[in-house]
Amino acid sequence: MSSYGTSLNLLFFYITWTTLVLSHSPLKVEVVGTVAVRLLFYLIPSLVFFLFDVLVPSAAVVLKARGADGLPAGKKKKSGKREAKVAAWAVFNLLLGVLVQASVEFCLTKGFGMKSALKVSTRLPLPWGILKDLLRGLLGREVLEYIVHRYALHSPAFFVAKYHDTWYHSLHTPFPLTAHYDHPIAYLLLRFFPTFIPAAVCRFHLLTYILYLSIISLEETFAYSGYKAMPTSFFIGGIAKRAEAHLSNNGSGNYSPWGIMDWVFGSTIGESIVDDALEDMDDLDVDELAEKLMERSRKKGRSLKRRARSRMDS
Repeated sequence: MSSYGTSLNLLFFYITWTTLVLSHSPLKVEVVGTVAVRLLFYLIPSLVFFLFDVLVPSAAVVLKARGADGLPAGKKKKSGKREAKVAAWAVFNLLLGVLVQASVEFCLTKGFGMKSALKVSTRLPLPWGILKDLLRGLLGREVLEYIVHRYALHSPAFFVAKYHDTWYHSLHTPFPLTAHYDHPIAYLLLRFFPTFIPAAVCRFHLLTYILYLSIISLEETFAYSGYKAMPTSFFIGGIAKRAEAHLSNNGSGNYSPWGIMDWVFGSTIGESIVDDALEDMDDLDVDELAEKLMERSRKKGRSLKRRARSRMDS
């Protein structure tokens, strides 16, 4: 019965997706899909977190990993124009990224008569293809962000470095919306292009890109929230600690989002991604987990025996 329901849901999704693609231009479908993901998984939750921090700081401070220092205004009693400016520029940069993406696609398809950077078709991607593209995209983003962040935005020889320093590094700590706060040029180099280029080079199917962008948006939402509680302490919590250490140490390390490249090239500040993984494994009670799995197996075995007996009796 469950497999029948799954097949029905897939059929309904395929019909809906096909209707959407055939009734609108590929550019419109891509832009609307990108905006929807950014709204649902980044902008709306980040705005809610930001307003909660600003309007109810006495309640928010209890949830902050750094206490009062983790609030947008720090230990000041009230948030002011400075925090509003950070939020406004973050939203502007997010919209700028969507505009640049749409412009790239328009130039490729209309200006040069080429295929679009992302594949918008009625044919659905296969699960293995989705996983492969996600891995390539996320690793590509890790490499590109590390290179741009370390060798461009923290290099005195590169003119944008001073903008990155006076904008992003003027923050005292990460707080909601600051994942997209920076000088617009620095933002495009550090956030937009490392995210979009791997997807364009691998020519992701739009559905794969939507999933890829959803993962990144959720990562940015929670890792830059400043809250103690994280969806996963190992993954999101580790990213949050490294982003905070990057700011508090004046950008002397922790250049990549996940910390893999920093671990490889020895530019980690504090605990590395390997340390986080080992710590997470230490916290895991292996014996308890094995006992739960054994108990689950025994229950399934008893259930199968009862079914076999009932069939024989009938």
